[in-house]
Amino acid sequence: MKTFTPMLWSTALACALMSSALSFAAAQPALTGFPFTDEDLNYAIDWPGGANLGEAHLHAKHSGADWNFTLTLDAGVPGFAVKDTYRSDTPGRELCSTSFERSTSHGSHVVREKETIDRDRGTATRPGSVEIPVPTCVKDALAYLFYSRREMGQGRVPAAQSILFGGLIDIRVDYVGASIISVNSKQEQSDKVTCTIKLKGSEHTFDVYYARDPARTPLLITVPLAMGKFSMELIR
Repeated sequence: MKTFTPMLWSTALACALMSSALSFAAAQPALTGFPFTDEDLNYAIDWPGGANLGEAHLHAKHSGADWNFTLTLDAGVPGFAVKDTYRSDTPGRELCSTSFERSTSHGSHVVREKETIDRDRGTATRPGSVEIPVPTCVKDALAYLFYSRREMGQGRVPAAQSILFGGLIDIRVDYVGASIISVNSKQEQSDKVTCTIKLKGSEHTFDVYYARDPARTPLLITVPLAMGKFSMELIR
């Protein structure tokens, strides 16, 4: 009877390891959510104290490396309705904006506008053909949210920069640390960041809690206002 030589043992061991690796890889679930697949996330908007004000819906749809993002909000209190829609087009992996649309209705105050970005000229055109200079790879507010998720997924804090939202505003993100939060009455491990924006000479901050999944799903966003802290919590 022939015996295994060291080479045959090595070959057999390599085949066994390869088979195990392939079996392990095949058993892993497919990655879902941005930046791996299209995504639809739903959120409850809550008043301080827990009363529900409405819902928000965040969508990401891609074709190749190009992404289209949409955020809709439908909330309010008796006598004051809030209905907002934001759309962002970001062709390419850099997530640089080419257009940003917003339609907002806050009570009787209505705003509808579209900003179109010309990267070659470094300008953004606003309603009335008003042009403003912008960075070559400017991101609108919605595209910046998804850019932040991608950066967090790579273990990086999103870079401070100027973003488009009715003009250019400065935003800075600071990593606070790991935080266990309650989402849908369930404890979730998250990473907390504080976002600071400069708007009309004043600073405003809000907190975002990202899940530790590959997609870095936003679990909770809290915004402190004069009447208390409002929240946008993911609905599983």
